[in-house]
Amino acid sequence: MRSADPAGSASSALKPVEAHLADILATVRPLAPIELDLEQSLGATLAEEVSAPVPLPPFDNSAMDGYAVRAADIAEVPVTLPVVDDVAAGSDELRAVGPGHAVRIMTGAPLPAGADTVVPVEWTDGGTVSVRIGRSAGPGNAIRRAGEDVQSGDVVLKPGTLIGAAQLGIIAGVGRRRVLARPRPRVVVIATGAELVEPGGQLGPGQIWDSNSYTLTAAVREAGGEGFRAGAVGDDPAVLLDRLDTDLVRADAIITSGGVSMGAYEPVKEALSPLGTVRFEKVAMQPGMPQGFGVLGDDQVPLFALPGNPVSSFVSFVLFVRPALAKMRGLPTGMPESVTACVTGSLRSPEGRRSYLRGVLAADGTVSPVRGQGSHQLAALASANALIVVPEDVTEVPAGAEVEVIRL
Repeated sequence: MRSADPAGSASSALKPVEAHLADILATVRPLAPIELDLEQSLGATLAEEVSAPVPLPPFDNSAMDGYAVRAADIAEVPVTLPVVDDVAAGSDELRAVGPGHAVRIMTGAPLPAGADTVVPVEWTDGGTVSVRIGRSAGPGNAIRRAGEDVQSGDVVLKPGTLIGAAQLGIIAGVGRRRVLARPRPRVVVIATGAELVEPGGQLGPGQIWDSNSYTLTAAVREAGGEGFRAGAVGDDPAVLLDRLDTDLVRADAIITSGGVSMGAYEPVKEALSPLGTVRFEKVAMQPGMPQGFGVLGDDQVPLFALPGNPVSSFVSFVLFVRPALAKMRGLPTGMPESVTACVTGSLRSPEGRRSYLRGVLAADGTVSPVRGQGSHQLAALASANALIVVPEDVTEVPAGAEVEVIRL
């Protein structure tokens, strides 16, 4: 790799990426836990211990459809036994099986007293009056013992656990209908720019379809938040402030895209700079150098003012918004995790700025840069599955060099 000469660098005033993220993480707070119904708890972060009030399973039951018998009666096979009863799952009647007899039993049904093994129906002729058993089974075969999964009083989930499908299942399995958890953050996404048109609409001269609000809302949902796309606003700062006032009541965080650069008609900067609670800075990265962050309203709702170029806004989300959402969810956070890969082509990067180049990470440990690295080239981003990181002090990377890669 070729490193830049740090002396006299024109980028010395740029804010380091880590410093910008540190300021964000020092500002955002984990959401307060609330009682959530099971149906709303998926993706939330557990804020209490969950324990089992009873053993799981609570009784000995059959793991298969078959016949409950005494193992001693089928020690020598084939053997034919009379079927004296049926027991279905959910049965609350007491049943028993005596020597030389069988009880037909369904999966999940309570094991009859006296039985110590279950013969799967596949090992039999499936008889209902008598059954011919062609294979022996030792004690305990196809039986789920009481407490085999969880003993009464066992802690099954600890605070800080992310509730996925399996975790939701055990919460329901121990009889809980509601749980104390940190909810998914509600994030409102607003794109700015007079040139933006809703997808499906007709483009006029100088107009483009709005992709940022859709990309960022989807990114919020992928990151475990509840994304609400508020649509685009033009270049009038007063209109933006009205929209923000409206959306603050339903937001744990707000993301805007566009309107943060140095030119004229930058509505986000014009609207929020006078408030004194949102700072606009240049971060030592490419793409995504112009960044804004701060808080709004009495509840100090975090606001992320991201650049308007599609790739810039997405990379900014990965680096800054996603870790902040993790902290709001009560999860571990920090710089995105990375892996090392061997780059298949040469790379160039501007002096003093950390580049995040789009690439395709392969299973063999190589990463290939995609064609089209411009901050406006959304198609190239869509074909990538990783960001190739080139440090601030490196301007050229030869093919075959090891690089740091962030998975997307």
